[in-house]
Amino acid sequence: MSILPKKAKVVIIGGGIHGLSTAWKLSETYKNENDIVVLEKKDIAAGASGIACGVVRNNYFQPAMRELMAHSVSVWESDPKAFKYNSVGYLQISPEVMHEDVASIAKQQKAIGYDSEFIEGEADCMKYMKNMFSDWQAQGITSVLHEKKGGYAFNKDSIKALEEKSTSNGVNVVKGVTVTGFKRGSNSKAVTGVETDKGIIECDQVVVGAGPWVRDFWNMLELPKTAKIKDKDGKFHETEMWKYWMLQEGVIGVDEDFLKMDNGGQPPVIHVDSTAPLYSDKTKKLITDKIWGIYYKPDIEGLGVQGGTSPYIVDKHFDKVNVDPYGIESPEFQTTEEFNDMWCSALAHCQKRFEGKSDLYRKGPSGGLGCMTPDSFPIFDKFLENVYMIADANHGYKMIGVGELVAKEILGTESDLLKPFRFNRYEKGELHPTSNSPFPWS
Repeated sequence: MSILPKKAKVVIIGGGIHGLSTAWKLSETYKNENDIVVLEKKDIAAGASGIACGVVRNNYFQPAMRELMAHSVSVWESDPKAFKYNSVGYLQISPEVMHEDVASIAKQQKAIGYDSEFIEGEADCMKYMKNMFSDWQAQGITSVLHEKKGGYAFNKDSIKALEEKSTSNGVNVVKGVTVTGFKRGSNSKAVTGVETDKGIIECDQVVVGAGPWVRDFWNMLELPKTAKIKDKDGKFHETEMWKYWMLQEGVIGVDEDFLKMDNGGQPPVIHVDSTAPLYSDKTKKLITDKIWGIYYKPDIEGLGVQGGTSPYIVDKHFDKVNVDPYGIESPEFQTTEEFNDMWCSALAHCQKRFEGKSDLYRKGPSGGLGCMTPDSFPIFDKFLENVYMIADANHGYKMIGVGELVAKEILGTESDLLKPFRFNRYEKGELHPTSNSPFPWS
């Protein structure tokens, strides 16, 4: 651990995708020693960024999310070698209930110049998928949106690259230090210092980019535990500020080339939503007759095929949820045998090559918690005069471009891409549209 300095211009809390991307871009302007200090309680990529599946996509029903993701994809593309970014594309494969939503995404992707192809009709969709995978067999699919950009990155490698880009510009990343509170000014609400278990560091600006730990810093800053939301009829509803979801992901231990396309090429990231009844590949019993969704891609460590399914809500008040220990170290929040059966069965539903392979699922700790906002979309906003809060609602890893925009706002230039994500959108009733996807963030 490096020594905690006494003073900094900007203190950034969190050594994941947001903290380090913000540090990197700020360091292009602030170049003096200890101008920028990143505080990380364990190590970089020790939180949600380090367990992320690594998917990078533009596929969002919400126009503001789509434009923000297009910007982030351009950042991934700016240094694919350092970020270990694989631009293989992304497939959104959908049933009729989502057809209209996905058609609007395709139309708006075209409007912003984001390269994609849209296939409609069950027969044409089946033909399109079989041209890539001759064993494709998912029924009831009436639209395929094929994003030619996007793909996936190696999660920890990309965070390491952000650290190197930051520290090479003079950023001080202090590891093994825990933030315990904030020091306030006597005549204003502004924060004048960050209190830690290693002492106090005075500062002019604070950035919180702490993923699922955002609740803790929100509480330390004494920000509201509820949000007032104005609905389309002008009525106000009060809701809890945060809600935790358990994100379910895993790996099936097939050969590393198992998912290659018929032409021998690497496949796009595959996301399938379906209203078809899903039956267990093991017992043949019905798992669900409700809408379900999965995503999958080659595992970054060559262990097979990696992916996940819809998360589930943690049925506790947000202040009662134990975020630590996090990820694979958590004794409470791990993927279940039900996830194993559902995900592997869904793979077999989609592609014949997965039939009878459920026993190859790699059992062991996986998954992690995500901290959702009241509408499951990010909050990017300034509080208490000089605290910039990046509350990503678990959209985080793919949003590598947010740091650049936050840095510009700290330096005085407001970002049109971040304006739709201000906290006051709830009280103003300026909410993002919702889709028919089974995922809370689509």
